[in-house]
Amino acid sequence: MMKAKVHITLKTGVLDPQGKAISHALDSLGFDGIEDVRQGKYIEIRLAETDAETARSKVEAMCSRLLANPVIENYSIELE
Repeated sequence: MMKAKVHITLKTGVLDPQGKAISHALDSLGFDGIEDVRQGKYIEIRLAETDAETARSKVEAMCSRLLANPVIENYSIELE
């Protein structure tokens, strides 16, 4: 069994209204010195797979077909 950790973030230049809202909220709570906040998604997937190459290929397909929008998002995959 393998575990895939997928981090999905917005590409540089894509507006992030949720990140802006977080930034404003942190500022209003007294956390100063924050220049920018970008939010993203974290997904863990357990796979009934023992071959790392096959597992990575499956997770790549999941990301490109459902989990991430490749037009506006980047993703990275870590296998354990």
